[in-house]
Amino acid sequence: MRLKKLLATALVGTMVITSLVGCGNKAEEKSLSAINLTYVKAPLNVPSILQKNDELFANEFKEDGITVNWHEITSGPDQTAALAAGELDFLHALGGTSALIAASNGVELEILNTYSRSPKGFMIVANNEAITSAKDLVGKKVAGPKGTILHQVLIAALQAEGYSIDDVEFIQMTIPDAAAALADGSVDAALTAGPNALTAINSGSHVVATGEGLVDGIIVTAVSKKFADENPEIVERFMKVEEETLAYVKDNYEEAMEKVSAEVGLTVDQVKEMYDWYDFSLDITDADIKALEETQDFLIENELQETKVDINSLIYKK
Repeated sequence: MRLKKLLATALVGTMVITSLVGCGNKAEEKSLSAINLTYVKAPLNVPSILQKNDELFANEFKEDGITVNWHEITSGPDQTAALAAGELDFLHALGGTSALIAASNGVELEILNTYSRSPKGFMIVANNEAITSAKDLVGKKVAGPKGTILHQVLIAALQAEGYSIDDVEFIQMTIPDAAAALADGSVDAALTAGPNALTAINSGSHVVATGEGLVDGIIVTAVSKKFADENPEIVERFMKVEEETLAYVKDNYEEAMEKVSAEVGLTVDQVKEMYDWYDFSLDITDADIKALEETQDFLIENELQETKVDINSLIYKK
């Protein structure tokens, strides 16, 4: 009887060891080998430019054997579709409008922090001197990216003058294509931002309106909820690198501006001029939440978003 008990105990011990070994192998199979995130350098995304070119994320995760892969996907809908498909983990510089629309469509994402705010950086520009305000756009062709902060600026500017988007001929185009269409006279006004805006202005275009007083121009960093749930430590370290990047810019301003200048093809003085348009602080404030709520109301009112989402539930909780 005692022998049977000893054999049973030994058998249980063997099963426990086998089980633990099996779990270890399973964990190894699921270990993280790569992080995939977006690279969006325009309008003037200084943090991303430095993080990619100076390999700041790569250096953070190098000793873990984790590769950092950057993907140059600038369209908000394309970014969120890739996140939903599991092809991207972080959306590093995603328009607040795109984040809300995606969440309302069932994409499981969480907002880590604000990336930037830049109401001045989003502009409507024209070449015709007779177009000086949004009301002068009535009946005219206006080109730009639909469902974006720029689109929101156009609609808000028109509404402030008592008009709607239906009072203009809006043509869906990327920012570079809209700038080219304005230059060749195919459209009367273009929605633009960043270096494209500065180039247009330096080429003779003038500003009809900016987002100032109309929208906050909030850009966010988002993460796949699944990725965040499975890799909380990685997410925290990702956010740590974000903070370190901003500290670097503060302490090494001239050097940072020179690096950005080389990447975007503008002079250092032009980069400095544009940099003043942006607030890159990471903390999500009550004002940011309110601005996102107002943006959501705007999107629903203009039939760009169907289902309302709880914005506070989208915020990543440590």
